[in-house]
Amino acid sequence: MSGIRAVYEAVARQFDRDRSKALMERHYLDALLSRLGGPRDILDLGCGSAEPIAKFFIDAGCRVTGVDAAAAMIAICRERYPDGDWIVADMRGLDLGRRFDAIIAWDSFFHLDPEEQRAMFPVFARHAAPGALLLFTAGPRAGVAMGEIYGHALYHASLDSAEYENLLAEEGFRVLMHRIEDPDCGGHTVWLAQRPAEG
Repeated sequence: MSGIRAVYEAVARQFDRDRSKALMERHYLDALLSRLGGPRDILDLGCGSAEPIAKFFIDAGCRVTGVDAAAAMIAICRERYPDGDWIVADMRGLDLGRRFDAIIAWDSFFHLDPEEQRAMFPVFARHAAPGALLLFTAGPRAGVAMGEIYGHALYHASLDSAEYENLLAEEGFRVLMHRIEDPDCGGHTVWLAQRPAEG
């Protein structure tokens, strides 16, 4: 993860400039927002520069807490939304002492190695309020894939679908939606799950 952090520290401004703001993710963000039933508390893990995903929820009236390991990314968030709750932190082992109505780890969680990904499910659960939704992207199958961004190598990994389902179930999450390499969302593999409400 330290290598990933260093990459995003180095390329934060370029990444923000070039990151598509066209909201190809809108289908999934709308699905999450509609299930929330109105403005709620959102935890965005690996929030990057806040656009477009955190912005989508802020514009919808939600209270967003953004977490990113790269201080350069959080600096951009604070420039854009100075009243926001932006935290420089590693998502691994995170404990904010708060629970949220939705947790998002879009294009961030998959930078962790397989063991680190397994260890994230208790972290998700620790921050999930009763009835909370969890939206994350992963790979389409188990394995490691190396990418590249502005000349820097970029690590990605994934577990297989059955293991993700088991890890979610162990923490009380029920899968609501699972799309593999969605052609309408840039080929993303997307998971949307929910913890049961109390009572």
